[in-house]
Parts: sequence; structure tokens; C-alpha cells
Amino acid sequence: MKYEIRKIKENDNFKIKDVLISVMREFDVPENGTALADPELDDMFGSYQNPRSIYFVVIVENQVLGGAGVNALKGENENICEIQKMYFKPKIRNLGIGKKLIEKCIKFAKITGYEFCYIETMHNMKDAQNLYKKNDFSYIDRPLGNTGHTSCPVWMLKKL
Repeated sequence: MKYEIRKIKENDNFKIKDVLISVMREFDVPENGTALADPELDDMFGSYQNPRSIYFVVIVENQVLGGAGVNALKGENENICEIQKMYFKPKIRNLGIGKKLIEKCIKFAKITGYEFCYIETMHNMKDAQNLYKKNDFSYIDRPLGNTGHTSCPVWMLKKL
């Protein structure tokens, strides 16, 4: 399948919000204490405009079908970033796109001076956890930072 990974544009906002909400609902993500409640969902483009943040979208046949971003981990030391809102529509799963996207996120994190990368996810998102483990993320026993995602029970960290 032919696809493109590129930085988010302002006119992608509605499309990526639709992807994120539909995938989170597919996995029964709670409405509160998760990314479903994040105000960033309404302006993903604007939420990734500082020099140490980026959000990538995955385009297939001129449609936004996935994405992932890197941003500073709220409430934590400035050397820790977070991979955020990494979700894909079913059509583009298990094609190696997640691997490419996480590699781009990690490369950006290293270039911008982060030393650690953090991820929060749901217990039933096993494919995502396996992807993170393959990219040297390890489980940790408590959440980091102040993401507001109190309903996310799985936390992982990688030294960059």
C-alpha cells in the first residue's frame, strides 16, 4: 500500500480528530482520564507548533488514516518527551507504518535534545505495546508527568 508520512497541516485538524476518536472508541477508551478528553483534539496542528514538538499524519489515497506526535511531557523535566496520540485506522494496521512512524518520532526526539521518551497506553492495545517493546521501550511501574490521563494503566519509557 502506498502511503505518505508528513507533518500535520492546519486543514488536517478535523480529519485527524476523527481518526483519533474513532480508534479510541474502537478500543473502548474511557471518555475521562484519557486522550479522548484532551483539548488538543480540537486543534492538533496548533498543539504541535513549538520547536520541540511535532505531529505526523499518515496519508493513504489522499485520506488521513493515522498519526503520532512528540511533545514535552507535561509536568516533567524538560529532557523527557512523550509520544502522543499514535493511532491508526484498521486499514493501515500491520503494514509496517507504525514502525516507520515511531522511528520518525524517536529521531525527532533525539535531534531536539530529549533524553527519554515516555508512552502511556491502554491495557488492551497489545499491538501498540508490542511495537513499543520492539523499539526498546520498557514497562515502568508508575505514570510520569501530569498528562491528565489517569485512566491509562500502561506506562513505558525509553532512554534515547
